[in-house]
Amino acid sequence: MWIREGKLKPDSSWNDDLQVKFTVQDPCQLVRKSLGDPIAEDLRFVVKAVVGADNFIDMWPNKSNNYCCGGGGGFLQSGYSEARWAYGRMKYDQILATGAQYCIAPCHNCHSQIHDLAHHYGGTYHTVHLWTLLALSLGILGENERSYLGPDLADLGLE
Repeated sequence: MWIREGKLKPDSSWNDDLQVKFTVQDPCQLVRKSLGDPIAEDLRFVVKAVVGADNFIDMWPNKSNNYCCGGGGGFLQSGYSEARWAYGRMKYDQILATGAQYCIAPCHNCHSQIHDLAHHYGGTYHTVHLWTLLALSLGILGENERSYLGPDLADLGLE
């Protein structure tokens, strides 16, 4: 892994003073159905490297026992929004319980579903891709790549 080897050097100091809190969704396909807790641990290593260990709040249950977001397996595109929202309510409540301002969703389906759950239920958290935070921590996040960030991060690092 490039971060562990020092080839890629994210800097979480951007969040030292802000102390924006983040949680992470463990994607079902990647964690529960295939690579298990070791990949979930790697995910947390990367998240802590980009946002700061003190700014990460884990969901419970987590890793291989984390709740599904309700949008995978094609369900996001199925057209059954009411059912999807009902199945996703447990995930929505789980995210809220962390108190985090952002939920990192490494999977595109999870990202879309978790964002939609916040919109549907009136949640105030933002949903963010892991690559966005990695780019932010490397100082290379472009101005045009920030449109979905909250006001606390949208202009961070722009001069």
